[in-house]
Amino acid sequence: MSRISPAIIAALFAFAAGTSHAQSSAPNDAQIAAIVVAANSVDIDAGKLAEKKAHDKQVKEFAKRMVTDHTGVNKQATELVTKLHVTPEENDTSKSLKDNGAKEREKLKGLKGKAFDKEYVDNEVTYHQAVLDAIDKTLIPNAKNDELKALLEKVRPAIDAHLQHAKQIQASLK
Repeated sequence: MSRISPAIIAALFAFAAGTSHAQSSAPNDAQIAAIVVAANSVDIDAGKLAEKKAHDKQVKEFAKRMVTDHTGVNKQATELVTKLHVTPEENDTSKSLKDNGAKEREKLKGLKGKAFDKEYVDNEVTYHQAVLDAIDKTLIPNAKNDELKALLEKVRPAIDAHLQHAKQIQASLK
């Protein structure tokens, strides 16, 4: 399997809760597509910031991987929705992801050195766990299109790999 990141990746505990509660009903494929793009974009933006500000070499390398992997997944997701003639539909969850991602970036901008590294990695652990939960409990079960469901299933192991990597870095920073 190539190095691809999650089709949906990486936010806060609010994302896991928000996916089930922010939506008034189960998300449709167009809403799932918007969630995928939003989640990847959040992690790309955080990764770009961490590439510039991180103090620890392994944190910088992890951030670079997040940018590369999530950019690749967004490309795949965009190609798929274009092929399927599905327009991503903004929804409470995708908006919440974007809002929470912006708040976290603002928090990170105010930190330096080891404090930045710790906050970034702690957030990545929380975010990737929330994304896994959302994929397993909400996105895959509600995806109606077989190709969309297959993409989510295909990238799920990469999300778990990101989570395990982030946990390893988290442990080494303590």
